[in-house]
Amino acid sequence: MIEDLKSALARNPATLARDFIGATALMVMLLAALSLPGLV
Repeated sequence: MIEDLKSALARNPATLARDFIGATALMVMLLAALSLPGLV
């Protein structure tokens, strides 16, 4: 698995960065949606 990650990073590092940013954005939206009922 580590070899797969290394080869994917070597092929296109920008894709991995975009995936990480997308996953972070999804987590932020999930946390915001879960905290909304407590604010109302």
